[in-house]
Amino acid sequence: MVEGVGIDIAEVSRIRRSIEDYGDLFTGKVFTAEEKEYCSQKPNPYQHYAARFAAKEAFSKATGTGWDDGFSWQEVEVVNEESGKPILRLSGHALRDYGAKKVFLSLSHSGDHVAAVVVIEG
Repeated sequence: MVEGVGIDIAEVSRIRRSIEDYGDLFTGKVFTAEEKEYCSQKPNPYQHYAARFAAKEAFSKATGTGWDDGFSWQEVEVVNEESGKPILRLSGHALRDYGAKKVFLSLSHSGDHVAAVVVIEG
């Protein structure tokens, strides 16, 4: 049974400006060390940062609680399976509350926009 669906669209240029303007203050708050390493190795790192940002936002919408319910950006991490498929790895409060559920993630990129959809199934 589907318990939640969240979608988010992010502008790559907006995430790029945030990273250029705030550097580690922004990336350190939003992304894990593994996410930063992954993105920095890509030809267009800002597109990958934006996709991860959108995935975290979509997760917060799918939970229906947003970031005000004790969740941290760091507790929702986008990692890739060996096949390249992106998945969410949860920790902390997110793992406690949603770790026993199936969480599906889909990412898409087009020009200056990225989109993420998260479905939570109980």
